[in-house]
This record gives sequence, structure tokens and C-alpha cells, in this order.
Amino acid sequence: MTPYASLSDDFYINMNLATEMELPGQRETILHFFECVQKKYPTMRKFYCRDKRDFVLEEEKDQGRYRWAAVESKRLCSGQVNPPSLDAVLDQHRLVLELAPALLSISPLDCEALDLMFGFDFAFTGNHNALLAEALGVGPAMDRVAEMPGGRVINYEPSLTISLDEDCRVQVRVSTETRTNAFQVRTGEFAEEQLSVYVTARQYGSLDPHMTYVEALDRLALLAREVVDTCVVEQILRPLARAIALK
Repeated sequence: MTPYASLSDDFYINMNLATEMELPGQRETILHFFECVQKKYPTMRKFYCRDKRDFVLEEEKDQGRYRWAAVESKRLCSGQVNPPSLDAVLDQHRLVLELAPALLSISPLDCEALDLMFGFDFAFTGNHNALLAEALGVGPAMDRVAEMPGGRVINYEPSLTISLDEDCRVQVRVSTETRTNAFQVRTGEFAEEQLSVYVTARQYGSLDPHMTYVEALDRLALLAREVVDTCVVEQILRPLARAIALK
């Protein structure tokens, strides 16, 4: 189990490589790429085309833990939901990036952005926005607004992006996503939906000379883990889990 498995209902790590040029879409190229992925992970047997140009290979989802990979028109993606270990999911992302230059003709020059996202989902029936405001607070500048008589929070999704180099090419974003709308707040009718917390480490632009996509990924993984461990677990995830448990 990963060290983050107990922090939320679902945990996942996704890798996305956005390219400047369109990726190959020929039948032989796509099938050969996914066959190479499947050779390493033979349980990835479900292959399908989504939106005419997006090709996906994934495991069955009925166990609540599965791998997936996708080739879109200008994006290469890989992910794993509830991975058994951090090494397991990062090895999957490394494999996809190792195959990409030769099989999909992706050059280190052809990088619009490479990002690694740690995602945490909490199942909650109720007003996600109000729950976030209660668990995390809204900050001194917004306290008076949140406390207005008769007021109900209908939109609150705090996020923060910081740059970690002078050129603003390496960035980290901590963000939240709620799935409650004004109609649900008005009627008081809520379905159980996922409230998400994301930590995304991203590098923009072509890679430095002699750097591979795998090396860039490993650097982003170290950065993302540092942010999760020092800035998110105790400050966001545990308070959110406690607030849900009290409801």
C-alpha cells in the first residue's frame, strides 16, 4: 500500500505529456505502442477508441484498482487508481515515456508540458463547497463574507500555483474540485459525489539538452511528494477527512 492510501477514499497518480505537434494516429502505430505496454502489464486488456481520436488501454475497474494509458491527438497519458505502491505507478509512467520517443515519434523538443498529478478523492453526500470552507477556512480576508447572515457557500474551490524557477517553467499547483451546484444547495438534494484534492507538478516547454522524459518525470515526482508530505497531508487532507467523519 502507498503511504497515502488511508488519507482518502481513492488515490491516484496520473502523468500527462502534452505535445506541440499531433501524435501519430495510424492503426499499426497505435496498436504496436499499446501491445508493448500490455507486454509489461498483461492485465491491461480493455482497448477502445474514445471521441474518434483518443485511444485507451486499461484494466477492468471492478476491483477499484486499475491501470490505464491513453494516446490522444496531442497528449500522452498514463494513470493508476489506488496503486499498490508509489514505485508501481511510477514504473508504469516511466515505461510509457520510455516507449514514446521510438514508437510515437515524440522528441524532447516536442514538449508543451509534462505534468504529474497526485489526486485524492473523498466521497461525500452534501455541500462540498461548505465542507471545504468549514474544514480549511476561507482566510481572514473572506471571513466576513462567509459569515453573512443567511448566507450559504455555493462556490469555494481554493487553489494555489507557485513557480519554482526564475523562468516559471517548473510549477506546482495545489487545487480542489467540488461537484456541488446551486440547484443542489437550493433543494437540499445531494448525491454522493467525489470531492477532489489535486497536487500537480508541471514542467513547461522543451526538455533541457541531454534530459530524457523519464528523468524529467522523476524530478517532478520528488517535487510532488515533497509538497504532499509537507504542505498537504496535515494541512488539507486530514482536516477534510475529519470534517467528513463528523457529518
